[in-house]
Amino acid sequence: MAAGFIDCHCHISVEEFAEDVGDVIKRAKEAGVKALVSVTEHVDEFEKVIQLHKRYPDFVVPCFGIHPVQGCAPQLQQHSVTMQDLEPALPFFQKYKNEIAAVGEIGLDFTPWYAPHSEQRDEQQKVFRSQLDIAKQLGLPVNVHSRSAGRQTITALKEQGIQHALLHNFAGKPSVALEGVQAGYFFSFPPAISRNEQRVLLVKQIPLEHICLETDSPALGLDKEVRNEPKNITISCEYIAKVKGVTPERVAEITTQNALKLFPRIHRTVKL
Repeated sequence: MAAGFIDCHCHISVEEFAEDVGDVIKRAKEAGVKALVSVTEHVDEFEKVIQLHKRYPDFVVPCFGIHPVQGCAPQLQQHSVTMQDLEPALPFFQKYKNEIAAVGEIGLDFTPWYAPHSEQRDEQQKVFRSQLDIAKQLGLPVNVHSRSAGRQTITALKEQGIQHALLHNFAGKPSVALEGVQAGYFFSFPPAISRNEQRVLLVKQIPLEHICLETDSPALGLDKEVRNEPKNITISCEYIAKVKGVTPERVAEITTQNALKLFPRIHRTVKL
């Protein structure tokens, strides 16, 4: 497959990959992956993803972002993000503004057990909009989480004047997704989509010219109990091809073009 694949949303800097990241990257390359757009969720990951970019400068494309749910380490209680979670991250955006390819993973997560109260949802909006402002100041696209908040997320993006956005693992209504398409946004889907029949209509309605591929590794693979890897991007590609009634080669070609359009700094890293 000449075009290869670009994994537009994965978490290569997390602990789950710490022991064998070299092998994971080798397997990804063997599967035809040309680049990993590696997002972060909390400030402790920022330096880690930069070090991986330095170690694999032709493959790992770093992003910085504070996720709407914090406390990802096993010993920490998860909580809805606050401005206090964002503040320690702010200097890093400036320090590495020339290295990062996007601001992400950022967004909204209104899942009831994370954000049961309006105060928490309002605070998430503040953190999200603050990071959208950072992206605009740096001239960068955004890599966006929108669980149980698809409409609110797209509304915020449009209100903030964001022109370049990826809505990863989008699970909102097709009508809401099409508002994002109208705004010029892209949507990406991980391997787990192939075990969720409810997404068929969504994938059918979003034009291929607005779709990218992702794995969201180490999560959202075919099997919930098995660590997902970037090599599994082929599963996303084949599923989208089946739903769209086109060849996997066509999906690989168009989604790679879309990724390069959305994340122009990939060109600095990857030789396609």
